[in-house]
Amino acid sequence: MTIAYWCVFASILLPLLFTAIAKFTGGDYLPKDNLAPRDFLDRLDGYRKRANWAQQNTHESIPAFMAATIIAHQIGGDQNLIDMLAVAYVGLRVVYGFVYMANIGLLRTVIWTLGVLCTLGMFFTV
Repeated sequence: MTIAYWCVFASILLPLLFTAIAKFTGGDYLPKDNLAPRDFLDRLDGYRKRANWAQQNTHESIPAFMAATIIAHQIGGDQNLIDMLAVAYVGLRVVYGFVYMANIGLLRTVIWTLGVLCTLGMFFTV
């Protein structure tokens, strides 16, 4: 597998990090909350609520990243560039989540935009 394909794998796991922060850092998540996890997550506030939002946004970005990565491989793009863009995307998404939790709006938008540009850049790797 290429580095970029490993990044696809990592991107699928990444929302779990933000979900874990949202659910388990406050010490108030109980087994019964798993019966209605969305209700529990809707009641959160502060960085934990923003961690959940980061998780949701990360889920939303994954399909485009996956498709772009696969298409870049199929069109025979420069593998080094594909790998670099994929690693940058995953790194930016990690930073994005922590900036989101820190509630730094403008920086979050800049990082989100850079992540989108990594995904779009995959189409121009030939």
